[in-house]
Amino acid sequence: IAQKLVWKSNDDGYLVGSRGSVGSSFAATMAGITEVNPLSPHYLCPKCYYVDFYSDEVKKFAGGAGCDMPDKKCPKCGHKLDKLGFDIPFETFLGFKGNKEPDIDLNFSNEYQSKAHAYTEVIFGKGQTFKAGTIGTVAEKTAYGYVLKYLEERGKVKRRCEIERIAKGCIDIRRTTGQHPGGIVVLPIGDEIHSFTPVQHPANDVKSGIVTTHFDYHSIDHNLLKLDILGHLDPTMIRMLQDLTGIDPLEIPLDSKEVMSLFKDTSALGIKPEDIGGCKLGALGIPEFGTDFAMQMLIDTKPQYFSDLVRIAGLSHGTDVWLGNAQTLLKEGKATISTAICTRDDIMIYLIQKGLESELAFTIMEKVRKGKGLTPEWEQIMKEHGVPDWYIWSCNKIQYMFPKAHAAAYVMMAWRVAYCKVFYPLAYYCAYFSIRADAFDYEKMAMGRERLEYYLDIYKAKKADGTIEKTELDEYKDMRIVQEMYARGYEFTPIDIYKAKARSFQIIDGKIMPSFKVVSKIGESAGESIEIAARGGKFLSKDDLRQRAKIGQTVIDKLSELKLLEGMAESNQLSLFDVL
Repeated sequence: IAQKLVWKSNDDGYLVGSRGSVGSSFAATMAGITEVNPLSPHYLCPKCYYVDFYSDEVKKFAGGAGCDMPDKKCPKCGHKLDKLGFDIPFETFLGFKGNKEPDIDLNFSNEYQSKAHAYTEVIFGKGQTFKAGTIGTVAEKTAYGYVLKYLEERGKVKRRCEIERIAKGCIDIRRTTGQHPGGIVVLPIGDEIHSFTPVQHPANDVKSGIVTTHFDYHSIDHNLLKLDILGHLDPTMIRMLQDLTGIDPLEIPLDSKEVMSLFKDTSALGIKPEDIGGCKLGALGIPEFGTDFAMQMLIDTKPQYFSDLVRIAGLSHGTDVWLGNAQTLLKEGKATISTAICTRDDIMIYLIQKGLESELAFTIMEKVRKGKGLTPEWEQIMKEHGVPDWYIWSCNKIQYMFPKAHAAAYVMMAWRVAYCKVFYPLAYYCAYFSIRADAFDYEKMAMGRERLEYYLDIYKAKKADGTIEKTELDEYKDMRIVQEMYARGYEFTPIDIYKAKARSFQIIDGKIMPSFKVVSKIGESAGESIEIAARGGKFLSKDDLRQRAKIGQTVIDKLSELKLLEGMAESNQLSLFDVL
């Protein structure tokens, strides 16, 4: 099923990213469900199929990634060898005895997600698939508010302890129903859905064309198959980059030194840290690595290889894996990025290497990655096998850990974006602003570097004294990417109402043209109307634009204010003086 969904998406031009531990299954790799190859690092000749798993040179990269190995030519036919493998144990997917319930989660493009959902009905037949329902419950503060309002409406007065007692009885009762963002429940052919669960429209909206399970999907996920078809921005951005550049994302090399340098300094961008507000790295805007938190991790860990980035992604995704844990161990010199616990697989592999029985190593891994810690008996066994105290301490600090396959899949997607940032900068910034820049403001960011720096200074001061608002903080994040773009010598071109798109930025004559949606008081909806109306030819006047695009005077006034309607008459009516 997963294979059919992925193949359909790929055929339609969208990559699919895998989530969770499915990437540790070589069968899933060969079926095309995931692009993560879990085998140990190895060389493979794509021409004569020569393979090398066991040479001393290859063994040096055990536990790492094949793409970290040096380039080499096939000793048999002379063709350049592919460098493959991420060394991920299969047991994290199914367990040693196949006793772990498998779960295949997939990241589809957010633009394609609805089509993937619809395709499940093609696979299974009409009436066999339903959106997974969710139940929204009453939170503690909301329950307290309900009780206060009830008493107020009836003129009653109760002591605080009594109000809290009544409120406690309201916590976690059903408040509303909704739908899981990516869950599809599949009904076996021949069965009736009501044998398992009632069905309904989300929030009882009968006008909605969506039908969900009435019971929360967790209540029935052991009885019915649930597919997780999630939406994600990375496949969308990679599709846009492919359209803009013409490159095949699957052909992007994972061993580019220029791309790797983004995670160490700004040299590949041709700029200095002082050009971009003191940011020491070129990782701004790179998925998984572009936040201040992630970039500080990069500075602390000093990655040298692709496999280091996979480990860092594992650290950043987990809970209590980095802060107060691996970060402390690295600072104290007790561990390195190679020896610290970064993904759940690390625990099992390390304990087996230390001589623990494989089933016990797997059990310990599963408990630790869920935040349940070690039992005294396990700690004793680990000490008897030479496991250092710092490692045991680290296991007990962890609250949640992601699998290595998950981290590898995410880093591969991020790397492709980073590759375009280095080698196709205009395409990168165009795609980033179109898809990821939710707070882009045309007037603050697209009207020159000097204007941008003015607002950046204001927001920096607000951020420093803690007075910056959420909307301003979102703008500030996008401003930093714009600042980097200006520093690299690229510019915006003013919006042309005949060329601009409602949602997507474009590359026009070596510059980037913003979309209508980033202009305040216009937005995507009015932008779509203008874009469609512009296909009908030149606008005779502002009145003609307003009537053909069905937009309000506020939009016309904004376009005029920004001088985007220069030379356009107010009305279709001619004045006698215009003729003379």
